[in-house]
Amino acid sequence: MSSSPHFILSTSKTWDGKAVADSEKMQIRFCIRDQELEVGIQGPFHGDPAPSAPAGELEGLWCYEVAELFLLGADGHYLEIEIGPHGHYLIYHLIGIRQISRSITPTSCETNITGTHWQSTLTLPLSQSILPLSHANAYAIHGQGVKRRYLAAFSVPGENPDFHQPRYFTSLDNL
Repeated sequence: MSSSPHFILSTSKTWDGKAVADSEKMQIRFCIRDQELEVGIQGPFHGDPAPSAPAGELEGLWCYEVAELFLLGADGHYLEIEIGPHGHYLIYHLIGIRQISRSITPTSCETNITGTHWQSTLTLPLSQSILPLSHANAYAIHGQGVKRRYLAAFSVPGENPDFHQPRYFTSLDNL
């Protein structure tokens, strides 16, 4: 990721804007080069139960411990990229709010849990339909039941966590 612009987001608050401890923050970075997107995840592993499905694409990954990156294209299309600590991923290309156009399979996805931390690197081909990218937001979810936590790089309004609010993503110029 040397000469290409790279961006780093930190889930430093709850979805509704309350600060979180440094020990809870996830760092999500991404870089675009040669029509590929590389996403890196680094942060605490909370030990939530792993999905029963084998590593790979998993519908409903948002119900488990997960890091998420949302990228908005200048045309209003956006990507939802979810990565879990156990090697699961879910990547959607959306043409409007929650309007899934297709799922995307990454070129590679490597995940590693080491003690109380996990990291992942995911690479995927980029479609011209979302370039150029203009805005982004990142989220992390962990915990179960009443202890479920929804973290964000940039908070979103509402009575419940709703990450599909592109108008509240931040401009890449501000990262």
